[in-house]
Amino acid sequence: MKVEYATQIPARLEGPGGVQGRLPQKPSPAHDTARRYRYYQNVCTQSYSFVWWDWARWEREIDWMALNGINLALAWSGQEAIWQQVYLALGLTQAEIDEFFTGPAFLAWGSMGNLHTWDGPLPRAWHIKQLYLQVKGREREGVESHRILDRMRSFGMIPVLPAFSGHVSKAIARVFPRVNVTQMGKDPIFPILGSLFLRELTKEFGTDHIYGADTFNKMQLPSSEPSYLAAATAAVYEAMIAGRHCRQEVSGYASGREVPILLQNLDTDAVWLLQGWLFQHQPQFWGPAQVRAVLGAVPRGRLLVLDLFAESHPVYICTASFQGQPFIWCMLHYFRGNHGLFGALEAVNRGPEAARLFPNSIVVGTGMAPEGISQNEVVYSLMAELSWQKDPVPDLAAWVTRFAAQWYGVSHPDTGAVWRLLLRSVYNCSGEACRGHNHSPLVRRPFLQMNTTVWYNRSDVFEAWWLLLSAAATLAASPTFCCDLLDVTRQAVQELVSLYYEEARSAYLSKELGSLLRAGGILAYELLPALDEARAVVVKGNILDYANK
Repeated sequence: MKVEYATQIPARLEGPGGVQGRLPQKPSPAHDTARRYRYYQNVCTQSYSFVWWDWARWEREIDWMALNGINLALAWSGQEAIWQQVYLALGLTQAEIDEFFTGPAFLAWGSMGNLHTWDGPLPRAWHIKQLYLQVKGREREGVESHRILDRMRSFGMIPVLPAFSGHVSKAIARVFPRVNVTQMGKDPIFPILGSLFLRELTKEFGTDHIYGADTFNKMQLPSSEPSYLAAATAAVYEAMIAGRHCRQEVSGYASGREVPILLQNLDTDAVWLLQGWLFQHQPQFWGPAQVRAVLGAVPRGRLLVLDLFAESHPVYICTASFQGQPFIWCMLHYFRGNHGLFGALEAVNRGPEAARLFPNSIVVGTGMAPEGISQNEVVYSLMAELSWQKDPVPDLAAWVTRFAAQWYGVSHPDTGAVWRLLLRSVYNCSGEACRGHNHSPLVRRPFLQMNTTVWYNRSDVFEAWWLLLSAAATLAASPTFCCDLLDVTRQAVQELVSLYYEEARSAYLSKELGSLLRAGGILAYELLPALDEARAVVVKGNILDYANK
Protein backbone atom coordinates (compact mmCIF):
# COMPACT_ATOMS: atom_id res chain seq x y z
CA MET A 1 0.00 0.00 0.00
CA LYS A 2 2.80 2.42 0.83
CA VAL A 3 4.59 1.99 -2.47
CA GLU A 4 1.80 1.21 -4.92
CA TYR A 5 -0.87 3.52 -3.53
CA ALA A 6 1.29 6.21 -1.86
CA THR A 7 -0.49 5.53 1.44
CA GLN A 8 0.69 5.62 5.04
CA ILE A 9 -1.17 4.22 8.05
CA PRO A 10 -0.42 6.22 11.22
CA ALA A 11 -0.53 4.29 14.47
CA ARG A 12 -1.45 7.03 16.89
CA LEU A 13 -4.25 9.06 15.28
CA GLU A 14 -7.63 8.64 16.94
CA GLY A 15 -10.85 8.37 14.96
CA PRO A 16 -11.36 8.82 11.21
CA GLY A 17 -8.78 10.37 8.95
CA GLY A 18 -5.91 8.21 10.11
CA VAL A 19 -5.06 6.76 6.69
CA GLN A 20 -3.30 9.24 4.44
CA GLY A 21 -3.76 8.97 0.67
CA ARG A 22 -6.26 7.06 -1.43
CA LEU A 23 -7.14 3.53 -0.36
CA PRO A 24 -7.22 0.96 -3.19
CA GLN A 25 -10.55 -0.14 -4.60
CA LYS A 26 -9.24 -3.64 -5.27
CA PRO A 27 -6.67 -5.82 -3.51
CA SER A 28 -3.00 -5.14 -4.13
CA PRO A 29 -0.90 -7.75 -5.93
CA ALA A 30 0.56 -10.36 -3.60
CA HIS A 31 4.11 -9.76 -2.37
CA ASP A 32 6.48 -12.25 -0.82
CA THR A 33 8.82 -11.33 2.00
CA ALA A 34 12.33 -12.47 2.70
CA ARG A 35 11.58 -12.48 6.45
CA ARG A 36 9.77 -15.44 7.99
CA TYR A 37 8.87 -13.43 11.08
CA ARG A 38 7.93 -9.77 11.39
CA TYR A 39 7.86 -9.28 15.13
CA TYR A 40 6.36 -6.48 17.20
CA GLN A 41 6.40 -5.40 20.87
CA ASN A 42 8.57 -5.47 23.94
CA VAL A 43 7.50 -6.86 27.30
CA CYS A 44 7.82 -3.33 28.68
CA THR A 45 5.37 -1.99 26.08
CA GLN A 46 2.62 -3.76 27.98
CA SER A 47 3.09 -1.31 30.86
CA TYR A 48 4.43 1.82 29.19
CA SER A 49 1.74 1.96 26.49
CA PHE A 50 -0.92 -0.77 26.49
CA VAL A 51 -1.90 -1.06 30.12
CA TRP A 52 -5.09 1.06 30.14
CA TRP A 53 -6.36 0.32 26.63
CA ASP A 54 -9.93 -0.63 25.87
CA TRP A 55 -10.97 -2.91 23.02
CA ALA A 56 -11.42 -0.10 20.48
CA ARG A 57 -7.79 0.96 20.97
CA TRP A 58 -6.55 -2.62 20.85
CA GLU A 59 -8.47 -3.27 17.65
CA ARG A 60 -6.92 -0.24 15.98
CA GLU A 61 -3.44 -1.35 17.04
CA ILE A 62 -3.93 -4.87 15.70
CA ASP A 63 -5.26 -3.47 12.41
CA TRP A 64 -2.14 -1.28 12.18
CA MET A 65 -0.02 -4.38 12.82
CA ALA A 66 -1.77 -6.25 10.01
CA LEU A 67 -1.39 -3.36 7.57
CA ASN A 68 2.33 -3.26 8.34
CA GLY A 69 2.87 -6.99 7.88
CA ILE A 70 3.35 -8.00 11.51
CA ASN A 71 2.87 -11.75 11.97
CA LEU A 72 4.37 -12.39 15.44
CA ALA A 73 3.46 -10.38 18.54
CA LEU A 74 3.03 -10.72 22.28
CA ALA A 75 -0.47 -11.34 23.63
CA TRP A 76 -0.06 -11.21 27.40
CA SER A 77 -3.34 -9.76 28.60
CA GLY A 78 -5.14 -11.85 31.20
CA GLN A 79 -2.20 -13.91 32.43
CA GLU A 80 -2.61 -12.70 36.03
CA ALA A 81 -6.14 -14.10 36.09
CA ILE A 82 -4.75 -17.49 35.02
CA TRP A 83 -2.05 -17.34 37.68
CA GLN A 84 -4.70 -16.54 40.27
CA GLN A 85 -6.59 -19.70 39.29
CA VAL A 86 -3.43 -21.78 39.56
CA TYR A 87 -2.39 -20.31 42.89
CA LEU A 88 -5.84 -20.82 44.40
CA ALA A 89 -5.87 -24.42 43.18
CA LEU A 90 -2.50 -24.99 44.86
CA GLY A 91 -3.76 -23.67 48.18
CA LEU A 92 -2.62 -20.04 48.32
CA THR A 93 -5.05 -17.63 49.89
CA GLN A 94 -6.47 -14.63 48.07
CA ALA A 95 -4.59 -12.35 50.46
CA GLU A 96 -1.29 -14.05 49.58
CA ILE A 97 -2.01 -13.67 45.87
CA ASP A 98 -2.96 -10.03 46.30
CA GLU A 99 0.29 -9.41 48.15
CA PHE A 100 2.29 -10.83 45.23
CA PHE A 101 0.87 -9.05 42.18
CA THR A 102 1.98 -5.52 41.34
CA GLY A 103 -0.44 -2.83 40.27
CA PRO A 104 -1.46 -2.70 36.58
CA ALA A 105 1.20 -0.22 35.46
CA PHE A 106 4.05 -2.41 36.78
CA LEU A 107 2.96 -5.86 35.59
CA ALA A 108 5.61 -6.02 32.85
CA TRP A 109 8.39 -6.00 35.44
CA GLY A 110 6.44 -8.32 37.69
CA SER A 111 6.32 -10.89 34.89
CA MET A 112 10.10 -10.65 34.43
CA GLY A 113 10.79 -11.05 38.15
CA ASN A 114 12.14 -7.53 38.69
CA LEU A 115 9.64 -6.65 41.41
CA HIS A 116 6.44 -7.75 43.13
CA THR A 117 3.72 -6.20 45.29
CA TRP A 118 4.46 -2.61 44.23
CA ASP A 119 1.25 -0.58 43.76
CA GLY A 120 -0.89 -3.70 44.19
CA PRO A 121 -3.18 -5.44 44.71
CA LEU A 122 -4.99 -6.06 41.44
CA PRO A 123 -8.74 -5.57 41.77
CA ARG A 124 -11.11 -8.31 40.58
CA ALA A 125 -12.38 -5.91 37.91
CA TRP A 126 -8.91 -5.86 36.40
CA HIS A 127 -8.88 -9.63 35.85
CA ILE A 128 -12.36 -9.54 34.33
CA LYS A 129 -11.45 -6.75 31.92
CA GLN A 130 -8.20 -8.39 30.80
CA LEU A 131 -9.88 -11.74 30.11
CA TYR A 132 -12.60 -9.92 28.24
CA LEU A 133 -10.01 -8.17 26.09
CA GLN A 134 -7.91 -11.25 25.45
CA VAL A 135 -10.32 -13.96 24.39
CA LYS A 136 -13.43 -14.31 22.26
CA GLY A 137 -16.50 -15.80 23.86
CA ARG A 138 -16.56 -13.87 27.10
CA GLU A 139 -19.54 -11.62 27.44
CA ARG A 140 -20.12 -8.29 29.03
CA GLU A 141 -23.50 -6.56 29.01
CA GLY A 142 -24.82 -9.31 26.77
CA VAL A 143 -22.41 -8.63 23.88
CA GLU A 144 -20.08 -11.36 22.70
CA SER A 145 -16.50 -10.17 22.52
CA HIS A 146 -14.21 -10.41 19.52
CA ARG A 147 -10.93 -9.79 21.20
CA ILE A 148 -7.17 -9.65 20.92
CA LEU A 149 -6.41 -13.30 20.16
CA ASP A 150 -9.29 -13.74 17.74
CA ARG A 151 -8.40 -10.56 15.87
CA MET A 152 -4.71 -11.45 15.64
CA ARG A 153 -5.38 -14.98 14.45
CA SER A 154 -7.90 -13.79 11.87
CA PHE A 155 -5.04 -11.87 10.21
CA GLY A 156 -2.71 -14.87 10.27
CA MET A 157 -0.61 -13.56 13.14
CA ILE A 158 0.99 -15.79 15.75
CA PRO A 159 0.13 -14.56 19.26
CA VAL A 160 2.98 -15.22 21.70
CA LEU A 161 1.53 -16.32 25.03
CA PRO A 162 3.44 -16.02 28.32
CA ALA A 163 5.11 -19.03 29.91
CA PHE A 164 6.48 -19.67 33.39
CA SER A 165 9.89 -18.07 33.91
CA GLY A 166 10.43 -19.12 37.53
CA HIS A 167 9.17 -16.12 39.50
CA VAL A 168 6.61 -17.05 42.16
CA SER A 169 4.84 -15.78 45.25
CA LYS A 170 6.79 -16.39 48.47
CA ALA A 171 3.62 -18.06 49.79
CA ILE A 172 4.55 -21.11 47.72
CA ALA A 173 6.91 -21.96 50.58
CA ARG A 174 3.94 -22.20 52.95
CA VAL A 175 2.07 -24.62 50.72
CA PHE A 176 5.21 -26.60 49.85
CA PRO A 177 7.50 -26.30 52.91
CA ARG A 178 10.34 -28.23 51.29
CA VAL A 179 10.44 -26.16 48.13
CA ASN A 180 13.65 -24.31 47.27
CA VAL A 181 12.51 -20.85 46.21
CA THR A 182 15.96 -19.43 45.49
CA GLN A 183 17.70 -21.98 43.26
CA MET A 184 15.70 -21.61 40.10
CA GLY A 185 15.09 -24.76 38.11
CA LYS A 186 16.58 -27.21 40.63
CA ASP A 187 13.39 -27.93 42.54
CA PRO A 188 10.90 -30.59 41.36
CA ILE A 189 8.05 -28.14 41.93
CA PHE A 190 9.37 -25.92 39.12
CA PRO A 191 8.02 -27.93 36.15
CA ILE A 192 4.74 -28.50 37.97
CA LEU A 193 4.09 -24.80 38.43
CA GLY A 194 5.06 -24.04 34.86
CA SER A 195 3.01 -26.86 33.41
CA LEU A 196 -0.04 -26.06 35.54
CA PHE A 197 0.06 -22.46 34.40
CA LEU A 198 0.51 -23.33 30.74
CA ARG A 199 -2.21 -25.96 30.84
CA GLU A 200 -4.74 -23.49 32.25
CA LEU A 201 -3.53 -20.74 29.93
CA THR A 202 -3.90 -22.80 26.75
CA LYS A 203 -7.22 -24.20 27.92
CA GLU A 204 -8.51 -20.63 28.14
CA PHE A 205 -6.71 -19.04 25.17
CA GLY A 206 -5.71 -21.86 22.82
CA THR A 207 -2.16 -21.88 21.54
CA ASP A 208 -0.03 -21.17 18.51
CA HIS A 209 2.93 -22.92 20.17
CA ILE A 210 5.25 -19.93 20.71
CA TYR A 211 5.68 -18.80 24.31
CA GLY A 212 7.57 -15.92 25.84
CA ALA A 213 9.55 -16.09 29.09
CA ASP A 214 12.40 -13.98 30.45
CA THR A 215 14.42 -15.66 33.17
CA PHE A 216 17.41 -13.48 34.06
CA ASN A 217 16.36 -9.97 33.11
CA LYS A 218 18.26 -7.25 35.01
CA MET A 219 18.90 -9.30 38.13
CA GLN A 220 21.82 -10.52 40.19
CA LEU A 221 21.98 -14.28 39.74
CA PRO A 222 22.94 -16.62 42.59
CA SER A 223 25.54 -18.36 40.46
CA SER A 224 27.46 -17.92 37.23
CA GLU A 225 28.20 -21.62 36.99
CA PRO A 226 27.27 -22.88 33.51
CA SER A 227 25.68 -25.98 35.01
CA TYR A 228 23.28 -23.86 37.06
CA LEU A 229 22.38 -21.62 34.13
CA ALA A 230 21.81 -24.62 31.87
CA ALA A 231 19.61 -26.38 34.42
CA ALA A 232 17.51 -23.28 35.06
CA THR A 233 17.05 -22.67 31.34
CA ALA A 234 16.20 -26.29 30.62
CA ALA A 235 13.60 -26.24 33.39
CA VAL A 236 11.72 -23.38 31.74
CA TYR A 237 11.60 -25.22 28.44
CA GLU A 238 10.70 -28.51 30.15
CA ALA A 239 7.68 -26.83 31.75
CA MET A 240 6.47 -25.83 28.28
CA ILE A 241 6.65 -29.24 26.68
CA ALA A 242 5.85 -31.72 29.46
CA GLY A 243 5.76 -32.16 33.22
CA ARG A 244 6.89 -35.75 33.27
CA HIS A 245 6.45 -37.85 36.43
CA CYS A 246 5.13 -34.88 38.38
CA ARG A 247 3.00 -36.87 40.83
CA GLN A 248 5.91 -39.02 41.91
CA GLU A 249 8.34 -36.12 42.21
CA VAL A 250 6.21 -33.98 44.52
CA SER A 251 5.34 -36.78 46.89
CA GLY A 252 5.76 -35.38 50.39
CA TYR A 253 6.28 -31.76 49.28
CA ALA A 254 2.83 -30.42 49.97
CA SER A 255 1.55 -29.72 53.46
CA GLY A 256 -0.78 -32.68 53.83
CA ARG A 257 -1.92 -32.27 50.24
CA GLU A 258 -1.25 -34.02 46.98
CA VAL A 259 -1.00 -32.14 43.71
CA PRO A 260 -3.85 -33.87 41.81
CA ILE A 261 -2.34 -33.73 38.36
CA LEU A 262 -0.11 -35.66 36.00
CA LEU A 263 1.12 -33.47 33.16
CA GLN A 264 2.61 -35.23 30.17
CA ASN A 265 3.23 -34.02 26.63
CA LEU A 266 1.84 -30.56 27.35
CA ASP A 267 3.00 -28.96 24.08
CA THR A 268 5.69 -30.91 22.27
CA ASP A 269 5.67 -28.27 19.51
CA ALA A 270 6.56 -25.47 21.91
CA VAL A 271 9.04 -22.78 20.85
CA TRP A 272 10.45 -20.43 23.47
CA LEU A 273 10.71 -16.76 22.51
CA LEU A 274 13.48 -15.20 24.61
CA GLN A 275 14.35 -11.51 24.78
CA GLY A 276 18.11 -11.36 24.37
CA TRP A 277 18.38 -8.28 26.59
CA LEU A 278 20.09 -10.23 29.37
CA PHE A 279 23.24 -10.65 27.24
CA GLN A 280 23.18 -6.97 26.25
CA HIS A 281 22.52 -5.55 29.72
CA GLN A 282 25.14 -7.49 31.71
CA PRO A 283 27.97 -8.35 29.31
CA GLN A 284 30.47 -8.66 32.16
CA PHE A 285 28.46 -11.58 33.58
CA TRP A 286 27.63 -13.30 30.31
CA GLY A 287 30.94 -14.72 29.18
CA PRO A 288 31.19 -17.34 26.42
CA ALA A 289 30.64 -20.26 28.81
CA GLN A 290 27.54 -18.68 30.37
CA VAL A 291 26.06 -17.81 26.97
CA ARG A 292 26.67 -21.34 25.68
CA ALA A 293 25.04 -22.80 28.79
CA VAL A 294 21.79 -20.92 28.24
CA LEU A 295 21.58 -21.20 24.47
CA GLY A 296 22.61 -24.85 24.47
CA ALA A 297 20.09 -25.92 27.11
CA VAL A 298 17.21 -25.82 24.64
CA PRO A 299 17.15 -27.99 21.52
CA ARG A 300 18.30 -26.08 18.47
CA GLY A 301 15.34 -24.53 16.70
CA ARG A 302 13.16 -24.57 19.82
CA LEU A 303 14.60 -21.29 21.12
CA LEU A 304 13.88 -18.11 19.17
CA VAL A 305 15.99 -15.19 20.41
CA LEU A 306 15.10 -11.53 20.02
CA ASP A 307 18.29 -9.53 19.42
CA LEU A 308 16.46 -6.68 21.05
CA PHE A 309 18.72 -3.64 20.50
CA ALA A 310 20.43 -4.75 17.31
CA GLU A 311 20.40 -1.37 15.59
CA SER A 312 22.87 -0.08 18.21
CA HIS A 313 24.33 -3.09 20.07
CA PRO A 314 23.83 -6.32 18.10
CA VAL A 315 24.42 -9.31 20.35
CA TYR A 316 24.58 -11.91 17.57
CA ILE A 317 28.10 -10.67 16.73
CA CYS A 318 29.57 -11.49 20.15
CA THR A 319 27.64 -14.75 20.71
CA ALA A 320 28.61 -16.55 17.50
CA SER A 321 25.19 -15.85 16.07
CA PHE A 322 23.51 -17.04 19.27
CA GLN A 323 25.35 -20.36 19.08
CA GLY A 324 23.30 -21.44 16.08
CA GLN A 325 19.88 -20.72 17.55
CA PRO A 326 17.53 -18.79 15.24
CA PHE A 327 17.11 -15.14 16.06
CA ILE A 328 15.17 -12.05 15.03
CA TRP A 329 17.01 -8.81 14.31
CA CYS A 330 15.10 -6.20 16.33
CA MET A 331 15.06 -2.45 16.47
CA LEU A 332 14.38 -1.34 20.04
CA HIS A 333 14.72 2.40 19.34
CA TYR A 334 12.67 3.85 22.19
CA PHE A 335 13.36 3.53 25.90
CA ARG A 336 10.82 4.23 28.62
CA GLY A 337 8.37 7.07 28.10
CA ASN A 338 10.88 9.73 27.06
CA HIS A 339 9.49 11.96 24.35
CA GLY A 340 11.70 13.43 21.68
CA LEU A 341 12.64 13.02 18.03
CA PHE A 342 15.23 10.29 17.75
CA GLY A 343 16.35 7.54 15.43
CA ALA A 344 19.27 5.78 13.76
CA LEU A 345 17.74 5.29 10.32
CA GLU A 346 20.97 4.40 8.57
CA ALA A 347 21.76 1.69 11.14
CA VAL A 348 18.21 0.38 10.87
CA ASN A 349 18.46 0.39 7.09
CA ARG A 350 21.72 -1.56 6.97
CA GLY A 351 21.39 -3.77 10.05
CA PRO A 352 19.17 -6.63 8.79
CA GLU A 353 21.38 -7.21 5.75
CA ALA A 354 24.51 -7.28 7.92
CA ALA A 355 22.87 -9.89 10.16
CA ARG A 356 21.90 -12.00 7.15
CA LEU A 357 25.47 -11.95 5.81
CA PHE A 358 27.10 -12.72 9.18
CA PRO A 359 28.91 -16.10 9.26
CA ASN A 360 26.64 -18.99 10.31
CA SER A 361 23.75 -16.58 10.86
CA ILE A 362 20.27 -18.02 11.29
CA VAL A 363 18.37 -14.73 11.27
CA VAL A 364 14.73 -15.58 10.62
CA GLY A 365 13.08 -12.19 10.75
CA THR A 366 13.05 -8.57 11.74
CA GLY A 367 11.28 -6.93 14.62
CA MET A 368 10.18 -3.69 16.20
CA ALA A 369 10.59 -3.82 19.99
CA PRO A 370 10.01 -0.33 21.43
CA GLU A 371 9.44 0.08 25.14
CA GLY A 372 6.82 2.72 24.35
CA ILE A 373 4.87 3.57 21.23
CA SER A 374 3.14 6.58 19.62
CA GLN A 375 6.30 8.43 18.64
CA ASN A 376 8.75 8.81 15.75
CA GLU A 377 6.53 7.02 13.25
CA VAL A 378 8.99 7.47 10.39
CA VAL A 379 11.32 5.00 12.13
CA TYR A 380 8.65 2.31 12.31
CA SER A 381 7.47 2.95 8.76
CA LEU A 382 10.99 2.28 7.50
CA MET A 383 11.43 -0.82 9.66
CA ALA A 384 8.10 -2.25 8.53
CA GLU A 385 9.01 -1.66 4.89
CA LEU A 386 12.40 -3.31 5.31
CA SER A 387 10.74 -6.50 6.51
CA TRP A 388 9.36 -6.95 2.99
CA GLN A 389 12.60 -6.53 1.10
CA LYS A 390 15.94 -8.26 1.09
CA ASP A 391 18.19 -5.27 0.53
CA PRO A 392 18.51 -1.87 2.24
CA VAL A 393 16.87 1.24 0.86
CA PRO A 394 19.46 2.61 -1.60
CA ASP A 395 18.76 6.32 -0.96
CA LEU A 396 17.28 7.31 2.39
CA ALA A 397 17.02 10.97 1.43
CA ALA A 398 14.78 10.04 -1.49
CA TRP A 399 12.87 7.64 0.77
CA VAL A 400 12.02 10.29 3.40
CA THR A 401 11.00 12.71 0.62
CA ARG A 402 8.54 10.12 -0.65
CA PHE A 403 7.49 9.38 2.91
CA ALA A 404 6.55 13.05 3.45
CA ALA A 405 4.15 13.04 0.48
CA GLN A 406 2.59 9.75 1.59
CA TRP A 407 2.44 10.83 5.22
CA TYR A 408 0.59 14.08 4.65
CA GLY A 409 -1.55 12.83 1.77
CA VAL A 410 -0.35 15.62 -0.51
CA SER A 411 2.94 16.79 -1.97
CA HIS A 412 4.32 20.10 -0.74
CA PRO A 413 7.63 21.73 -1.76
CA ASP A 414 8.77 22.28 1.84
CA THR A 415 7.91 18.96 3.49
CA GLY A 416 10.54 16.96 1.62
CA ALA A 417 13.14 19.49 2.76
CA VAL A 418 11.86 19.18 6.34
CA TRP A 419 12.35 15.44 6.38
CA ARG A 420 15.78 15.62 4.76
CA LEU A 421 16.82 18.03 7.51
CA LEU A 422 15.46 15.70 10.18
CA LEU A 423 17.14 12.71 8.51
CA ARG A 424 20.57 14.29 8.74
CA SER A 425 20.02 15.48 12.32
CA VAL A 426 17.80 13.80 14.90
CA TYR A 427 17.30 10.67 12.79
CA ASN A 428 21.01 10.20 12.11
CA CYS A 429 22.04 9.07 15.57
CA SER A 430 25.72 8.15 15.47
CA GLY A 431 29.00 8.71 17.28
CA GLU A 432 29.79 9.06 20.97
CA ALA A 433 27.05 11.64 21.55
CA CYS A 434 24.37 9.28 20.25
CA ARG A 435 22.15 8.21 23.12
CA GLY A 436 18.87 6.36 22.95
CA HIS A 437 17.43 8.09 25.99
CA ASN A 438 16.34 11.70 26.16
CA HIS A 439 19.04 13.47 28.19
CA SER A 440 17.53 16.94 28.00
CA PRO A 441 17.55 18.99 31.23
CA LEU A 442 13.76 18.69 31.02
CA VAL A 443 13.79 15.04 32.07
CA ARG A 444 16.61 15.08 34.60
CA ARG A 445 17.00 16.28 38.15
CA PRO A 446 18.57 19.76 38.12
CA PHE A 447 22.29 19.96 38.74
CA LEU A 448 25.21 21.85 37.29
CA GLN A 449 26.98 19.06 35.42
CA MET A 450 24.30 17.98 32.96
CA ASN A 451 25.69 17.06 29.55
CA THR A 452 23.55 18.61 26.81
CA THR A 453 25.74 17.54 23.87
CA VAL A 454 23.86 16.13 20.88
CA TRP A 455 25.09 14.35 17.76
CA TYR A 456 23.49 16.81 15.32
CA ASN A 457 23.39 20.47 14.45
CA ARG A 458 20.50 22.06 16.33
CA SER A 459 20.06 24.59 13.54
CA ASP A 460 18.69 21.78 11.34
CA VAL A 461 15.85 21.28 13.83
CA PHE A 462 15.10 24.99 13.95
CA GLU A 463 15.07 25.20 10.15
CA ALA A 464 12.75 22.19 9.87
CA TRP A 465 10.47 23.81 12.44
CA TRP A 466 10.35 27.05 10.44
CA LEU A 467 9.54 25.21 7.20
CA LEU A 468 6.70 23.30 8.88
CA LEU A 469 5.28 26.53 10.28
CA SER A 470 5.44 28.02 6.79
CA ALA A 471 3.52 25.06 5.35
CA ALA A 472 0.81 25.13 8.03
CA ALA A 473 -1.58 27.30 6.02
CA THR A 474 -1.63 24.68 3.26
CA LEU A 475 -1.41 21.44 5.27
CA ALA A 476 -3.33 22.22 8.46
CA ALA A 477 -6.15 19.90 7.40
CA SER A 478 -3.79 16.90 7.51
CA PRO A 479 -3.90 15.20 10.94
CA THR A 480 -0.42 13.76 10.45
CA PHE A 481 0.96 17.18 9.59
CA CYS A 482 -0.53 18.63 12.79
CA CYS A 483 1.07 15.83 14.83
CA ASP A 484 4.45 16.46 13.22
CA LEU A 485 4.18 20.21 13.70
CA LEU A 486 3.54 19.59 17.39
CA ASP A 487 6.42 17.12 17.67
CA VAL A 488 8.94 19.33 15.90
CA THR A 489 7.76 22.36 17.90
CA ARG A 490 8.30 20.43 21.11
CA GLN A 491 11.72 19.30 19.91
CA ALA A 492 12.74 22.85 18.96
CA VAL A 493 11.65 24.19 22.34
CA GLN A 494 13.51 21.35 24.01
CA GLU A 495 16.65 22.36 22.13
CA LEU A 496 16.14 25.92 23.36
CA VAL A 497 15.83 24.65 26.92
CA SER A 498 19.25 23.00 26.59
CA LEU A 499 20.78 26.18 25.20
CA TYR A 500 19.33 28.40 27.92
CA TYR A 501 20.34 25.88 30.58
CA GLU A 502 23.93 26.19 29.34
CA GLU A 503 23.61 29.99 29.45
CA ALA A 504 22.17 29.95 32.97
CA ARG A 505 24.87 27.56 34.21
CA SER A 506 27.63 29.66 32.71
CA ALA A 507 26.15 32.83 34.25
CA TYR A 508 25.88 31.17 37.66
CA LEU A 509 29.45 29.92 37.62
CA SER A 510 30.63 33.36 36.50
CA LYS A 511 28.48 35.11 39.12
CA GLU A 512 26.75 37.21 36.43
CA LEU A 513 23.41 37.87 38.09
CA GLY A 514 21.83 39.78 35.21
CA SER A 515 22.55 37.04 32.65
CA LEU A 516 21.41 34.37 35.12
CA LEU A 517 18.06 36.10 35.70
CA ARG A 518 17.55 36.57 31.98
CA ALA A 519 18.24 32.93 31.05
CA GLY A 520 16.38 31.60 34.09
CA GLY A 521 13.40 33.83 33.37
CA ILE A 522 13.11 32.60 29.79
CA LEU A 523 13.33 28.99 31.01
CA ALA A 524 10.80 29.37 33.81
CA TYR A 525 8.27 31.77 32.30
CA GLU A 526 8.39 31.07 28.57
CA LEU A 527 9.85 27.72 27.52
CA LEU A 528 8.56 25.46 30.31
CA PRO A 529 4.95 26.76 30.07
CA ALA A 530 5.10 26.35 26.29
CA LEU A 531 6.19 22.74 26.70
CA ASP A 532 3.44 22.10 29.25
CA GLU A 533 0.90 23.27 26.70
CA ALA A 534 2.37 21.01 24.03
CA ARG A 535 2.45 18.07 26.45
CA ALA A 536 -1.20 18.64 27.38
CA VAL A 537 -2.20 18.28 23.74
CA VAL A 538 -0.42 14.94 23.54
CA VAL A 539 -1.52 13.45 26.86
CA LYS A 540 -5.13 14.63 26.97
CA GLY A 541 -7.42 12.21 25.22
CA ASN A 542 -4.82 9.49 25.38
CA ILE A 543 -3.19 7.86 28.42
CA LEU A 544 -5.21 9.66 31.08
CA ASP A 545 -8.55 9.06 29.38
CA TYR A 546 -7.82 5.35 28.97
CA ALA A 547 -6.73 5.07 32.60
CA ASN A 548 -9.98 6.65 33.82
CA LYS A 549 -12.26 4.30 31.86
